[in-house]
Amino acid sequence: MALSQLQPLIQLQQTAEPPLSVQEMRFWLDKAVAWGQADTQKDTSLHLSRLRDFLQQLLTHINNMSSTAETMKTLPLLGQFLGRLCWNPYVTADAAGRRLLFQCLWGLYSEHPGNALERKANQWIRKVLCQLATEEDDGPAQALMKQMGVPPKEYHLKVLRKMVALLQENIGKSCSSLGNINQRCSCDNILATSEACVPLVTCPEAAPLIGALLQQPVTCVRAALSEDFLVALSSAHASKCLSLEEQAVVSLWYHNLPSLEEAVLSLLECALTNSRSIPQKQLEQSLLPKACAQHCSIFLVVNDIFRSILKQAEGKESVKYFIRTFTSCFLRELALQQHQTRVSLKAMFPQSPQRLLLPLLTPPSEMPQEARRRHLHWLSGSLQRLTEEEEEGDGDTSSSTRLERYHRVFEAWFLLVQCAHWVQVAVQLLVTSEPEDCGPLLWLLIFYHHPTNRGHHRALQLVHGKEAWDHLHSLFLVSARPLPVDRLQSLVTLMSPQSQQPSLSPLLTLNLLVHFAVFLQQSLSAATEILQMVVDRSGLVDEAECVLSSLELRLNEENCLSSDTKRVHLRIQALRNTVTRMHAASNCADNEALTL
Repeated sequence: MALSQLQPLIQLQQTAEPPLSVQEMRFWLDKAVAWGQADTQKDTSLHLSRLRDFLQQLLTHINNMSSTAETMKTLPLLGQFLGRLCWNPYVTADAAGRRLLFQCLWGLYSEHPGNALERKANQWIRKVLCQLATEEDDGPAQALMKQMGVPPKEYHLKVLRKMVALLQENIGKSCSSLGNINQRCSCDNILATSEACVPLVTCPEAAPLIGALLQQPVTCVRAALSEDFLVALSSAHASKCLSLEEQAVVSLWYHNLPSLEEAVLSLLECALTNSRSIPQKQLEQSLLPKACAQHCSIFLVVNDIFRSILKQAEGKESVKYFIRTFTSCFLRELALQQHQTRVSLKAMFPQSPQRLLLPLLTPPSEMPQEARRRHLHWLSGSLQRLTEEEEEGDGDTSSSTRLERYHRVFEAWFLLVQCAHWVQVAVQLLVTSEPEDCGPLLWLLIFYHHPTNRGHHRALQLVHGKEAWDHLHSLFLVSARPLPVDRLQSLVTLMSPQSQQPSLSPLLTLNLLVHFAVFLQQSLSAATEILQMVVDRSGLVDEAECVLSSLELRLNEENCLSSDTKRVHLRIQALRNTVTRMHAASNCADNEALTL
């Protein structure tokens, strides 16, 4: 049968129906038994119209009952009757009769089975629906296929498509439990349908139904999807055995936490295994930023995963770069959402210090160049006060108070990592700053790399940071060749891990080095030579590539077309080419060592 022959769903009757009698049920059961024992196509065809009327009355009766157990009590022969009809190919070939028959099965499915009878009924219904769509050896069905001249595979495929079409229409019903609390809710169909779909999740023909189930609005507590269905979907999608539309994938993440976690961790794995850079296109092609913008709950889960990873990899620049890039993609998607449906930033970042939220989330491109230094001074001062409050409370005897203060500082740092474009602007301004103007910007950079201030060493770290700035400033102003070996060596020493405390993060000095090489008005060849020598001796080749990629991303977001911006992009590209060659040479040397 063609799909176009399917009729609209028959609405449940609102008027009172005469009660069904056991005698009437017995009459139709005897008919079903007789039809199953011989080829009675003629008799079946003669009774189809009356059978449809009876099935309609039966459907109304089922939906007016409060439970499957109550229905079976009033009609004890119901299960046997429906089962025999399901195996009669002449009955199931009739579109209207098949629709009513399937609706009766949905009506008998219990979302929360309360006894053994209802549990057994659920199992039987799932089995019947599964077998109807598979190529089981059935005599009457084979006879019908032979008479119609339809191959078995085509017959069963058409049955599956008709079942999918019926189920898809059936779940579109609005909630019917609002008017009568004793009436069975039509939302029970959602659970029954999702249960029936478990063995069909990898069938392409079931994709429209799966998408409709996932995107069904949850207007009733009884409209839940089967956990088995969600687990099967997640497994099939992860193993590439199931192709879903974008919105269906987003809905799967919304309904199923493990599938969301797996999607986030698979993206994060790139940050942990590829220390050089995270391709911008990979994040842009991911649905996760869009899903986060559409569903606040998804973003909160993703952010919690980022928090956990960041606590374990505090000093890993590639992880910070990943989080900063992801947040940038998310904010772009959020800006594209309609104003009426857009969730407030306060709801998206409930744990972040609210007074820092808007200043950090505002992109530098939306602020005039002359206002950026003042803005960064304000951010630095606000963060300093926050950390001072934490440090002043270290002697507090209340562990809960200390924990709360530590949490506030961590959340402020986490927000700074997400909005690390402001850290990059601070480093860029440090390149052209006078010594007396470095203090607030340098403090912000040190807080970004050393958020916990272990051992109260931030003051000494500021001294070392100023020392690194002095080394770089004097080194990049040297025009004579060859470069002074003593200054290069002192810089390499600063960028090497130190066992004694307090040591300065090598990545902080590397960040300064890269920005000096990019933004200072010095010849490209000299800047390349300094970067190559220092990075090679310190062994921070991968990290240098990551810093350059992050810097290029930030400049691309600002979308400035000035001549100086073009010059900067050319310098970044030249430096990246140098670092890439260094990386290739390092890999070649490693391979030769392994061969030897």
